[in-house]
Amino acid sequence: MTGRRKAAVMSDVAAPWIICEDLAGLRAQALGLAEAAGLTPELRELKPTAPWKWVAAKFWPNPLTAVADAVKAPRPALAIGCGGMAGAVLAALRRQSMRVVQVQNPRMDAGRFDLVIANTHDELTGPNVFVTRTALHRVTPSRLAAEADAWRDRLAPYRRPLVAVLLGGSNGRFRLDRDSGSRLATDLATMAQRDKVGVVVTPSRRTDPAVTDLIRTALAPHDGFVWDFIGENPYFGMLALADLIVVTQDSVSMISEAAATTAPVMFAPLPGHWARHGLFLKPLLDEDRIRPFEGRFSTWKVAPLNDTPAAAAEMCRRIGL
Repeated sequence: MTGRRKAAVMSDVAAPWIICEDLAGLRAQALGLAEAAGLTPELRELKPTAPWKWVAAKFWPNPLTAVADAVKAPRPALAIGCGGMAGAVLAALRRQSMRVVQVQNPRMDAGRFDLVIANTHDELTGPNVFVTRTALHRVTPSRLAAEADAWRDRLAPYRRPLVAVLLGGSNGRFRLDRDSGSRLATDLATMAQRDKVGVVVTPSRRTDPAVTDLIRTALAPHDGFVWDFIGENPYFGMLALADLIVVTQDSVSMISEAAATTAPVMFAPLPGHWARHGLFLKPLLDEDRIRPFEGRFSTWKVAPLNDTPAAAAEMCRRIGL
């Protein structure tokens, strides 16, 4: 049986796989790609066993043995992975006749995949590489419409125009610590008072609780809202209903998701440096889709910027879906 026929047989008995580590950002990118292609995938979480969990995936002699539970049969025709560990596993699966699509730079020869979907800042090129301006994600017009309906009444008490603030956290390249958090808190409170806007904030799991407390305290006199991790996360409702979105500079994923909405987007600069991050921001700045946040409310004419559907269309064309 040829590899192509074998893949066709496997597709009859198993849904496409999403392969990645237990990281929300990686899952969101791979799921966003699959959903945009109209697929209903099965999530296979990568949990390497000892001793391989202490060894970088690129050094694994047999990746499929290192994560045996995640790649148990029946195997489908297609697997989509995101991140470096997934790249090592996908390359091994492709040697066994599966079709594989890698999201993000795999840090190995791109020719070992049927398709690699990389961001501009990865500076990766090749005949099987598709380059996007933004990270892949799950923000769609239909989801935003549904979230707007779900959250309209709950966010109605806050002043309009409404500014949604998405907080990331320190990541080794940028710092969102007490000092930078204090400056951001002051800027947000000053904007709320001076520009007569409502401010609603959602921290992430990476946000230092001390930073969240600083922002909550600064906004309290201005009737601001800061999510406390109790109950449903208002993240997508805020994306759907905001008149302006402010995102901390550290998060490529959140900037990309915000840019897929109809709201203007500003990024809050943080101390630190990452040259590749500048490559990510440049096309969005050039298109005036985003601007730096300088402590003032501002709006300008924008259109949603979302490369996930184009990436999904390219995957379908390459794979023959």
